[in-house]
Amino acid sequence: MVMKASAQSETLTIPAGKFKATCLQLMDEVVAGKLNLTVTKRGKPVMFITAPPKQMPEQPRSFIGAGKGMMTIHGDIVSALPNEWAVLEDDD
Repeated sequence: MVMKASAQSETLTIPAGKFKATCLQLMDEVVAGKLNLTVTKRGKPVMFITAPPKQMPEQPRSFIGAGKGMMTIHGDIVSALPNEWAVLEDDD
């Protein structure tokens, strides 16, 4: 295991097998802001784990109702359309 010091929290490099065995404890330390993790597999880094930002970004608004007040209806949109369709016929 390799440990590096950081200004905010320490960074721990840990093999995947050890991470798997102590995952819940390590996650608690990461969330508390005490630790950042680099997980390795066969000595190569495969992931970096850090705590989420203190203030999570705002969730995007739902698209349902997003256009409210942006359109104006002119005329009757409920009644059936008049049957004024012209059919093109080929006179051969």
